[in-house]
Amino acid sequence: MKKLRALFIGIVSIILILLLGSYELNKSTGQSGDKVLNIYNWGDYIDPTLITKFEKETGYKVNYETFDSNEAMYTKIQQGGTDYDITVPSDYMVEKMRKAHMLTRLDKSKLPNLKYIGKSYLNKSFDPNNSYSVPYFWGTLGIVYNDKYYKESDVDTWGKLWSSKFHDQIMFIDGAREFMGIGLSSLGYSLNSTNAQHVEQAYKKLKKLTPNAKAIVSDEIKMYMINGESNIAVTYSGEAVDMLAKNKHLHYVIPKEGTNLWFDNIVIPKNAKNKKGAYAFINFMLRPENAAKNAEYVGYSTPNEGALKLLPKSVTADKQFYPTKKQLQTMEVYKNLGTKWLEKYNDLFLELKMYHK
Repeated sequence: MKKLRALFIGIVSIILILLLGSYELNKSTGQSGDKVLNIYNWGDYIDPTLITKFEKETGYKVNYETFDSNEAMYTKIQQGGTDYDITVPSDYMVEKMRKAHMLTRLDKSKLPNLKYIGKSYLNKSFDPNNSYSVPYFWGTLGIVYNDKYYKESDVDTWGKLWSSKFHDQIMFIDGAREFMGIGLSSLGYSLNSTNAQHVEQAYKKLKKLTPNAKAIVSDEIKMYMINGESNIAVTYSGEAVDMLAKNKHLHYVIPKEGTNLWFDNIVIPKNAKNKKGAYAFINFMLRPENAAKNAEYVGYSTPNEGALKLLPKSVTADKQFYPTKKQLQTMEVYKNLGTKWLEKYNDLFLELKMYHK
């Protein structure tokens, strides 16, 4: 009996030692909630040297994970299991998460560097008064073309994409809102239309565009355009920046009918475990020198006016990526259409993709 008791005590002691050791190891490696910051962002959407700089300045250990769509990010956070302290949803997804009570209301007294964000980038319909989100990057959807084959006047409107000269030529970004938006814009309708007749007209018109589609893809567009394997594409302005930098024959055009004006935003999920660290990170990224460095790395347009003063004038004066106020007036931010209409857009887009094949 004594032997059994001694054995039992020994086993319990070993378990306690292992648990204590595990706790100390987690503490020392930055896994405890107060010293680690869990960030969930789009792929290749931050200058990695800034993470290192933040860690050195603050003593936090950053765990960085990436997602490839707003919907994937939403689902993972909604399901729980991982407590992210920071994530970066697009405009319409901020609205959806806000209405689903998934976000922390911001204490702006903890964000003194918010003063550097330009007023024209604040107080958008998806988050009035920026109660839950801080603008991170913004941009547009437009057309990239190769001047060895086409000129700007060939592609300065969405309507011109239906030209027979583009048969089996155009690379389209793989997105229901983006593709349906081309049809809606070309007809003079809102990108956020929930008018059944307008949406059906756009669908029928887009059916006639599918013979001009070389492919409907995502990341592959950049490689195809840079290598000259394709000569026209519909893509985001930030992707275009990288393309233009690597192929001098490429140019980016914002169609005259107008286009999508999008915003990606930093938010703190409601179940965040390290809100103190989250505020520290947001404030760090809002510092003009950090925001400018990040903008140069990522390539998208920054809403940080302090950073704009630090960026080369060749960048900030480029109306392809920093459009005029007149151009901005023709643009729309995507709204959360609700489940019914989002499914409708997705279903029609899938039909168009099948029709293309």
